Amino acid sequence: MAQGKDVRIRVILECISCVRKGANEEPTGISRYSTQKNRHNTPGQLEFKNICRYCRKHTTHHEIKK
Repeated sequence: MAQGKDVRIRVILECISCVRKGANEEPTGISRYSTQKNRHNTPGQLEFKNICRYCRKHTTHHEIKK
């Protein structure tokens, strides 16, 4: 077993529509989901379409840094 770095890491996905809206007007909130990814199979950033609570529609959620 690997004792150093874990293969599966926890990541946070953030709605890109809420972040863009928040720059120009009063933000209602930013939709975030937490999930896990395999570091070896997915070395790049994750991107999913999930339901945003604040936009009330399916939007793209990108991985953000902790």
